[in-house]
Amino acid sequence: MTHTVLVTGVSRHIGARVASVLAADPDISRVIGVDTVPPPSLTRDGGKSLGRTEFVRVDLRSPDIAQVIAAADIDTVVHMSLVSAPSRNAGRAYMKEHNVIGTMQLLGACQRSATVRRVVVRSTTAVYGSSPGDPAVFTEGVEPHDLPSHGYGKDAVEVEGYVRGFARRRPDIAVSLLRFANFMGPGVDSPLTRYFAQPVMPTVFGFDPRLQFVHEDDAVEVLRRMATDDHPGTFNVAGAGVLLLSQCVRRAGRIPLPLFAPAFRWLGEAARSVGLVDFSPEQLRLMSHGRAVDSSALEAELGWRPKFTTAAAFEDFLHSRLRGAA
Repeated sequence: MTHTVLVTGVSRHIGARVASVLAADPDISRVIGVDTVPPPSLTRDGGKSLGRTEFVRVDLRSPDIAQVIAAADIDTVVHMSLVSAPSRNAGRAYMKEHNVIGTMQLLGACQRSATVRRVVVRSTTAVYGSSPGDPAVFTEGVEPHDLPSHGYGKDAVEVEGYVRGFARRRPDIAVSLLRFANFMGPGVDSPLTRYFAQPVMPTVFGFDPRLQFVHEDDAVEVLRRMATDDHPGTFNVAGAGVLLLSQCVRRAGRIPLPLFAPAFRWLGEAARSVGLVDFSPEQLRLMSHGRAVDSSALEAELGWRPKFTTAAAFEDFLHSRLRGAA
């Protein structure tokens, strides 16, 4: 039984939702949410949306996280704190430190803990990279043709290496590693959702990549199930099916702007410098070659499948964020 849960990254949307759902579970005694800044809901609604969640301000790069785990007798850790894009203020160096060094500190604290018995880590399908030599669909055991060498994907590859090392050193702890496709839904704010919200959508000339999404409701449900029962292993998490980028553009009612790759990259750097959209080198590869994964291992493990397909998740995003605002 899960008694006391630590959720990292609660100042961001999905992390806050996971903490809230776990706090609503009567079988869970206590939920502690940690982040470097308070969740917006603490100031917006007095923390009502977080329920019983207790917020503690902690920088995962510091040893303080070990004191939190020890003081609260944490038995389950849900690590949601990976940052997918650098902020204008902090930049890429801080992002890498937060993702990699922060995870190392957290896992080190879990390794020394006598009470932790379950660890759930949010990762990303970006660990597979995007290249013309990729298989049509990635399963968890397929080695990527070209490992990501930039940004979030590269950080996630390093994080996963530390997670596997931790699992070997503490075989008594159930470790679940979840590779999520791009989150999509009404409350998701990411480089990709900001891209789809632009009136004109740059594309890479000559390419029409396959994209996959996971709806935020399904992501939260997967994390809830993983946090309340043991499901060790590595699992892809994505809505069924794929959408071509051209289909996304048409469904969003946007104007495509095909650009040669160097111009796309230049435009991305300009947009990133003013905080509009993050067209990183990794994003350029995704927008050229796409990526699709197989989530059947997760569905077999949980006896459950996502309610939203990739297309339905995108439609819900369009309805709530674009058409609803029109």
